[in-house]
Amino acid sequence: MALSPLSRCSAALIALASAAALAAQVVASAGHYGDLSLWAVMWRLLRYFTILTNLIVCGTFLRAAATGRGPGPTWVGGVVVWIVVVGVVNYTLLLRSYTGLQFWADIGLHAVVPVAVLLWWLIWGERGQTWRAALLWLIWPLVYVVYALIRGGISGRYPYDFIDPGVVGWSGLALWVPALAGVFLLAGLALVALARRL
Repeated sequence: MALSPLSRCSAALIALASAAALAAQVVASAGHYGDLSLWAVMWRLLRYFTILTNLIVCGTFLRAAATGRGPGPTWVGGVVVWIVVVGVVNYTLLLRSYTGLQFWADIGLHAVVPVAVLLWWLIWGERGQTWRAALLWLIWPLVYVVYALIRGGISGRYPYDFIDPGVVGWSGLALWVPALAGVFLLAGLALVALARRL
């Protein structure tokens, strides 16, 4: 789908907002982990679903802005679901009080970018999402869980308590993973229903 000049400009702004929030997070984390190199800080941040999903958002909208073509309905639907769930989970399960640059990075990653992506899709995003797509959109979150568990098992550091077997136990993990998958599935079904109504 060819993008209008306004939608293309908006896609560029979303990519810029995501990149700025990611950069702010790197700088804030580098200040917090003063003894680590920049590469070590970035590698540590790549444990988080928020960071990886914002990178997906940045790449998706940067490509759209550069080529003038919007992402297909299945891909853009998945990006919307993933980043919106990032914001919802943060403000329901992980909310913390931050100051300084970390505050602005947190707002950018968990509020500004999710809202901007949702609005972009509502205004310009390609429709045609199918019910089967809601199942396909589970692939990235489940791949991430496997990645986080493998990486956590090697390093001993898990990005979130609810996927840390040392905190919730394997029985707790067996409850949390399906619960989170259910959240993504419900969000996906809601997006498909909204797309059909629109």
